[in-house]
Amino acid sequence: QVQLVESGGGSVQVGGSLRLSCAASGYIPNYVCMGWVRQAPGKGRERVAAIVNDGSTSYADSVKGRFTISRDNAKNTLYLQMNTLKPEDTAMYYCAAEIGRYCSGAYDYWGQGTQVTVSS
Repeated sequence: QVQLVESGGGSVQVGGSLRLSCAASGYIPNYVCMGWVRQAPGKGRERVAAIVNDGSTSYADSVKGRFTISRDNAKNTLYLQMNTLKPEDTAMYYCAAEIGRYCSGAYDYWGQGTQVTVSS
């Protein structure tokens, strides 16, 4: 079992920045894909960004150039640096983990979520 706990959400004005963190604990396999998924009210889930063990990353087109995902394997912590935030970035952000070398999006474990609200 992998436990994931997010932090760092909050309210920010358009153009501002936030940094989300996700602390992982429990039994963490050698190969695990970590990602951020968001869900806005009344909308489906959107995969925002993902990172695998070798540091390879992928991003949704909607956040490319504005968000950066990173991980500190020694600390078992995942990060999401969000810059130039827009109102459409408002959502609940979830940290997720998928066991394996690659990211398919079929996450095995989820955090409880942290709210990000961007106001104009």
